[in-house]
Amino acid sequence: TLFSHQISPSPVVHVRGLCEAVVEADLVEALDKFGAICYVMMMPFKRQALVEFSEAQSADRCVSCGAKEPVYIAGQQAYFNYSTSKRITRPTNADNPDSGNKVLLLSIQNPLYPITTDVLYTVCNPMGSVLRIVIFKRNGIQAMVEFESVQCAQKAKSALNGADIYAGCCTLKIEYARPTRLNVIRNDAESWDYTKPYLERRDRGKGRKRQAILGEHPSSYNDKGYGQPCPLLPLPGNSRYKLGSLDVPDMVSYPPPQSSSSSYSSQASSSVAMVSGLHPSKMNCTRIFNLFCLYGNIEKVKFMKSVPGTSLVEMGDEYAVDRAITHLNSIRVFAKRLNVCVSKQHSVIPSQVFELEDGSSSYKDFSMTRNNRFSSAGQASKNIIQPPSAVLHFYNVPPGVFSLQLCEEHDVPGFVKFKVFDAKPSSKTISGLLEFDSKTQAVEVLTVLNHYQIRIPSESQAPPLVLVRFGSVGESPWDTALHSSLGHWGVLGVLGAMWRIVERKLCKLLTVFHN
Repeated sequence: TLFSHQISPSPVVHVRGLCEAVVEADLVEALDKFGAICYVMMMPFKRQALVEFSEAQSADRCVSCGAKEPVYIAGQQAYFNYSTSKRITRPTNADNPDSGNKVLLLSIQNPLYPITTDVLYTVCNPMGSVLRIVIFKRNGIQAMVEFESVQCAQKAKSALNGADIYAGCCTLKIEYARPTRLNVIRNDAESWDYTKPYLERRDRGKGRKRQAILGEHPSSYNDKGYGQPCPLLPLPGNSRYKLGSLDVPDMVSYPPPQSSSSSYSSQASSSVAMVSGLHPSKMNCTRIFNLFCLYGNIEKVKFMKSVPGTSLVEMGDEYAVDRAITHLNSIRVFAKRLNVCVSKQHSVIPSQVFELEDGSSSYKDFSMTRNNRFSSAGQASKNIIQPPSAVLHFYNVPPGVFSLQLCEEHDVPGFVKFKVFDAKPSSKTISGLLEFDSKTQAVEVLTVLNHYQIRIPSESQAPPLVLVRFGSVGESPWDTALHSSLGHWGVLGVLGAMWRIVERKLCKLLTVFHN
């Protein structure tokens, strides 16, 4: 309450404390009693929103009421302050805050599954007749959807803004687009004109084949499109926003992801990815390779001198870029959020080579390295492509080498659980799982220790490489007894690492006490 009085009154209200399932329609239903609402901007990952009222007096009533008594949105109490903005920025029709557009701009956040024209049509068409869809990748995955009328677009924005296409991911952030009409020249997974079925159509079962990320299309697919979809996306019920029994079904149908052995159409148009948000001193060409090689072969990596913290990654093909964007865009690495998108370049040229902060070269060619994991069909088929998680699957590690000490020496977080898989008595290496406190910690460990060369003084042959990929807890139960697997890890290695940590802390305490 005190904070709300420190900001000058504004027709825009900042709403906090929203539940995960809230959509724009819920806000309109709960707050239009204070006055006419002309625009809503959802911030789903923050569980916040901005609501712009037509009149400042309406915003006053909203903030004052929220300070005196609970105001519930979708069944959960929300909190209100004036926004520092006097108007919500819109991408179109800036001079007329009440105007709409029949074309919507959809930003798909946390896109763990493929987003195609079929998926978006199945989600959007129940709101109103969809005429055209165009999908593009500039800042992550975005799409424009053209409806038959402004009213249909308004209805879709209200019902879907802030909703998840799939449970817990592929969250929709919807705004009105600048164009008033879309131009589509081909009907395929990236664009479709539903008023012109005769447009050139790219054959789905022909052409280049590659390793599938999620297997078969999310439901059975044929030339006529998806089969019978599954109703999974709930729309507001009786106690929440309702468009009317004749306007839209209680559930929006869309196909759920299923695993199989086929593939989906690539949306990337170049085999080069542009990666920004890289930590200036902790990221280099090798560490980028360690992370991106999980999703396809890496040819070359080059840091851009003119754009600090940005690199170009040339991969084996455009499908590898598509997989990298799907799984690595927006993840956090060394306290920096990565932005991964398709580059306009079609190859990486080793020009303007310079020295990075860690002393390594800004350019490196990986085309001949044996560490690429997709060099043959047989090799690619053995890869299990997983999104980043808090679990790492390690293999090719000599017994008694990979321990907490290794994590400590490389200044990366230590694991909290581990599981060593049973190996043949004659095996010289072991494999298993490591679990970390967070996905971010696991990503950092993989980035640093993947392909780490283990040097064993007693061995005369080539040092083995630690190989790491993302795993899942479901792959194997964790060891519950510490002694059950420490024989593989080396009791002295684990206890030694623990003692060194305690020793350093004791030294610091004694130094402080002595001073």
